[in-house]
Amino acid sequence: MSSEVKVPTLGESVSEATIGEWLKQPGDPVALDEPIASLETDKVSVEVPSPVAGVMGAQTAAVGDTVEVGAVIATIEEGGVSQEVKDSAKESVEKMTEEAAESSSNDNVTLSPAVRRAVLEHGVDPSSIKGTGKDGRLTKEDVLEAAKAKESGEDKSASAPAASSAPSGERREERVKMTRMRQTIAKRLKSAQEEAALLTTFNDVDMSAVIETREKYKDLFAKKHGIKLGFMSFFAKASCLALRDIPSANAYIEGEEIVYHDYVDISVAVSAPNGLVVPVVRDAHAKSFAQIELDIADFGKRAKDGTLTMEDMKGGTFTISNGGVFGSLMSTPIINPPQSAVLGLHRIEDRVVVVDGEMVIRPMMYIALSYDHRLIDGREAVTTLKIIKDAIEDPTRLLIDL
Repeated sequence: MSSEVKVPTLGESVSEATIGEWLKQPGDPVALDEPIASLETDKVSVEVPSPVAGVMGAQTAAVGDTVEVGAVIATIEEGGVSQEVKDSAKESVEKMTEEAAESSSNDNVTLSPAVRRAVLEHGVDPSSIKGTGKDGRLTKEDVLEAAKAKESGEDKSASAPAASSAPSGERREERVKMTRMRQTIAKRLKSAQEEAALLTTFNDVDMSAVIETREKYKDLFAKKHGIKLGFMSFFAKASCLALRDIPSANAYIEGEEIVYHDYVDISVAVSAPNGLVVPVVRDAHAKSFAQIELDIADFGKRAKDGTLTMEDMKGGTFTISNGGVFGSLMSTPIINPPQSAVLGLHRIEDRVVVVDGEMVIRPMMYIALSYDHRLIDGREAVTTLKIIKDAIEDPTRLLIDL
């Protein structure tokens, strides 16, 4: 007996998705509720569970296909199937995925587009790499680590200049269709540039006080709360302080009206395998440092695992993006519509500054606030960033609400 596998409900206003990866192939045993496919939506990846226990049957959609909610994408043969049925199902899926299989350097390994691209760029054998992703699947990070190991083990003479400037060896190009998430990111960012009057103001922050506070209390904090005390909770609380005094930075334009919030839901930009996602720390103004750190750590882990949900992404009144973790010194972040402001953090580096008439070396960070000038005036934007700067340089302000 066959059971149909249908595209599940994906969330409010989401009517279709893209087949990102088949986690089970025809003939594979499948347990009840075991994920058999990964779907890519505009915001997150969603796993499709098996409705019954049995054996994976035919797949009616290939990786990269767009499917609507409720559409049948596969069948599960309950209680097992004959070898003839297995072979037939395998043959059908092989025809659909022949082109994808050819672009993979190993036919026995199922690779996502990002992983496949990394394999081709670095010339590594995916079958020789142990995957650390879910169910042992390869991740892009696995490929990059393998490439580093390969380079460190190569003969140093291989790095010597070539005698001829003419290209040698095989030169490849690959065209990979943008994921649905990447398409959505592109559209939203372009829309933000076209609709909003974007402007960015900058300042720099002496991180000495925060660094000293973390160093002084890190062990006690970790012991009590089970999480490390990071920089993000300081900036989140400092932002809440600023947004209370400058409510326009925590508002957005809807038609001819301005919508203000008496709460702060902070969207935190997190890097995921398929692109940047912005899960929301809700009611950040009412949360402790520890709870904010726990929320952010949970988002980071689930972004890497691909288990963030639509609900995690909904809402958000203000965004914090930390490019410093990638080494960025300065940037002009783009607002996350319909929000009107985004705080950009950057790397910390020792710089010479003048304090009380003397030159001293301090750990400094450039911070940036991009904002919609239709709603936020320059004075308000500069004041917002100055309040954040003052709170970080003197964290006591966060405790006494100054």
